[in-house]
Amino acid sequence: MKEIVVISGKGGTGKTSITASFAMLGGQDVVVADCDVDAADMHLLMAPDFGFTEGFYSGEVAVIDQSNCVLCGICLKKCRFDAISVIKKQFVIDPLSCEGCGYCSRICPAKTIINKKRLAGKWFISQIKTGSVMVHASLGIGADNSGKLVAKVKNEAKEIALEERKDFILVDGSPGVGCPVVSSLSGANFVVLVTEPTVSGLHDLKRVYELVKKFHIKSGCIINKYDINPDKTGEILQFLEENDIAHIASLPYDENFTRAMVQGQTVIEYSNGKLTEILAESWGKIKQLTTN
Repeated sequence: MKEIVVISGKGGTGKTSITASFAMLGGQDVVVADCDVDAADMHLLMAPDFGFTEGFYSGEVAVIDQSNCVLCGICLKKCRFDAISVIKKQFVIDPLSCEGCGYCSRICPAKTIINKKRLAGKWFISQIKTGSVMVHASLGIGADNSGKLVAKVKNEAKEIALEERKDFILVDGSPGVGCPVVSSLSGANFVVLVTEPTVSGLHDLKRVYELVKKFHIKSGCIINKYDINPDKTGEILQFLEENDIAHIASLPYDENFTRAMVQGQTVIEYSNGKLTEILAESWGKIKQLTTN
């Protein structure tokens, strides 16, 4: 069983659409893991059934028991995060502002403030239209510890892949170089870097590749919309050659990408054109690079 992670240095490069196309091409041989938990959207293309749902708890949040509150106001004065306010003559804690430090609980004379585990999001196991399984998640608004939620998604996907003897785990990682990306890369066998021929695209490709190098993982690159800026595409190809990064494919600009998304489909399902052919060849090349 091999793990393939698809990431990009910046958002908007077409990473998720490309990953979803590979999931369709992989079919029942692939367990899909959507690890872009801060802005999960792969479910829009994979038609999951959300068959299993569980809360993800991480960190703590302070809660006031209003029945025992003596309205002394000490918590309001001492909170360094301005998380406590007065609403309708009651002291109320804003969970988005609360850091869960527990100081208000320590100084409350009535012992009416307690810290509870924070519901930071949810994770799911779904049957999807490929005939396989997708593990995915959604981080709550303002919640932290996305790296831990990514690790949870990946571990569950690995267990399913081992149990069902699947050939590949296909991971849609987060853009950028933050904690969720680091968590996505852990244990990967091959990384697909998706970029676009723009100044920011090349800059962020270089940045994310520096991160991949630290993990000593083999990598390849897909240049999406390569024909919108041939000069910048040339610079990207030069960077790939200088750093011994496999050039998997250059995808032309194609409005079928957008049309397919509007229909809740991958471009593989929507069109049988040149782009579909290149993506199919790319998936074959990725499998070969991963298993060699």
